[in-house]
Amino acid sequence: MTSLPVEGENPPTTAPPARSAKRALVGRLSWGLADQAASSISNFAVGIYVARSLGVTAFGVFSLAWVTYGVVLNVSRGLATDPLVVRFSGVPEASWRGAVARSTGTAIGVGTAIGAVSLVAGLALGGRLGPAFVCLGVMMPGLLLQDAWRFSFFAAGNGRKAFLNDIVWCVALVPAMVVAAHVNTVAAFVLAWGASAAVAAVYGYFQSGIRPRLTEARGWLREQRDLGYRYLVENVSLSGASQLRAYGLGGIVGVSAVGAVRGAELLMGPFLAVLMGLSLVTVPEAARVLRQAPHQLGRFCLLLGGGQAVAALVWGSALLLMPGRLGELVLGDVWHSSSHLIVQITLSVAGAGLGTGAAAGLRALGAARRSLRCQLFASACYVGGGLGGAALAGTAGSAWGVAAATLSGSAVWWLQLRSALRERDPNSVPEVRTS
Repeated sequence: MTSLPVEGENPPTTAPPARSAKRALVGRLSWGLADQAASSISNFAVGIYVARSLGVTAFGVFSLAWVTYGVVLNVSRGLATDPLVVRFSGVPEASWRGAVARSTGTAIGVGTAIGAVSLVAGLALGGRLGPAFVCLGVMMPGLLLQDAWRFSFFAAGNGRKAFLNDIVWCVALVPAMVVAAHVNTVAAFVLAWGASAAVAAVYGYFQSGIRPRLTEARGWLREQRDLGYRYLVENVSLSGASQLRAYGLGGIVGVSAVGAVRGAELLMGPFLAVLMGLSLVTVPEAARVLRQAPHQLGRFCLLLGGGQAVAALVWGSALLLMPGRLGELVLGDVWHSSSHLIVQITLSVAGAGLGTGAAAGLRALGAARRSLRCQLFASACYVGGGLGGAALAGTAGSAWGVAAATLSGSAVWWLQLRSALRERDPNSVPEVRTS
């Protein structure tokens, strides 16, 4: 029982627990946004720089390497960092440090194994694609380790360190890109991008004082197999669908179409920084809500997803008003092809933002089977819509097909979250509305 202040006594100066909790939540979300802003701004700058330097066709080749990295990144997250975030967010430091050592070791192992495959495939491919994939394979371990440090810091609620790590990557990118511009090949830009990430990965070791334990990767995979392998399939189906769509679009329409789509996505870059920044902290925060106020989980997810969808629509509307000269200044020759895809890309991102709220809830609940089911459905729609639209109406048709698929997938995410909440607590279901 708390005592009341007597007359003449000063009231307590400490903030109420609810206010302190909200302040802490805002702080963690702010660091998530700041970190992803740094990461996305660097990615945006790289994309713009490469697009302007190489032209639409070579930029398409660079985009294929970028998409491939995205697939491997999601393999690493599914096996290494997703289970870490779900099970080791807000735990005692000793437990967190041991898990991080094994998780980061797993990320290095994934990067080494798949990087070797990429290197061999690049040597076999030759031509324009080959050198890019050789360089990507060499840089893969450092790229994945840098990403693993970010998620490790957010699991500990220390987004400031993740932000500083991405700032180091941004700073290292500047001289690396200058050197790559003198060579002016896709392979040189891939090397510059990966080498600067490796610098940040080394810095992550000094920030944490934790040495990644590659030898314990097998033990980590065994301990987390109930979540890890489902998250692996879920993540790979997402990024794999994007890769299949990119390769298929290149085969049906041409590599320049891949560059046009990537250019339109770059125009959404500032908003995607917000979307991805929130995604770094949404699962840890949803897990905290579940522990502290489980009846509020549905409302938390709805506010999260709905807010992101509305923000995406606002940003896309602003892009439609952007003068053509400014678009040419940003994307160069790529602008003429990308500007016709803004509406479709905006709807796709809005749908993805809406679904992110439900996905965070399912992850927090540990409903791996449901989230896997949702992602497989969404990925199948994404590939089918993207390639079917390309066959019917070229690049624009592919973009419309992806937009329809993303919105449909979002509806399935919310239906599955509703069912999961009903199983856990029937009283929480009315807080989740899909219409």
